[in-house]
Amino acid sequence: MADTSRHKEQPQFTDQDLVTQTLTDKNAFAAIVRRYEAPLLRYITRLGCRDTNAAQDLLQEIFIKTYVHLNDYDHSLQFSSWIYRIAHNEIISSFRKEKNLPSVLEREGDLFLFEKVVDDLELTDEDGQKHSAAQIQAAVDRLDPKSREIIVLKFFEEKHYEEISDILQIPEGTVATMINRAKKKIKSYLEER
Repeated sequence: MADTSRHKEQPQFTDQDLVTQTLTDKNAFAAIVRRYEAPLLRYITRLGCRDTNAAQDLLQEIFIKTYVHLNDYDHSLQFSSWIYRIAHNEIISSFRKEKNLPSVLEREGDLFLFEKVVDDLELTDEDGQKHSAAQIQAAVDRLDPKSREIIVLKFFEEKHYEEISDILQIPEGTVATMINRAKKKIKSYLEER
């Protein structure tokens, strides 16, 4: 009889499963890295880190901190919120050291994300045309760092209010208020043009 066990698909492990496995077998951490490498690198880039080497270094630091503090992970939180919180702290720390806060997006492949901001704000110029991605990019770049981050998390990382609350460690009501204020600022910046 043929061995069919090799042909069975690997079960899809939850983040909590992977954390539990990693706590008993450090090699299991590779699955967490594979799952979060691309989203976290995208997050680093969207918050302004343009240098590929610096972004990779920052990503490595995030994974090191995640591994070192894995025992501290609170299972009542979503793991994605917890790891994004670590990323948030590392990115902000890096920006403070470098004293730079460049633009949110540059890659053309991400320009469709600006459509979400345009649609949500119902943004049109005087002629009834939607503002261009470049105009919205410029308006988002003018935001203070906290407002910019909340817009990135909501519209570009597509996080829900609860996740943003966990990542930034602020109440959900404050998240909603900050998003509304940031959207109003973007709209006012666009109307200045």
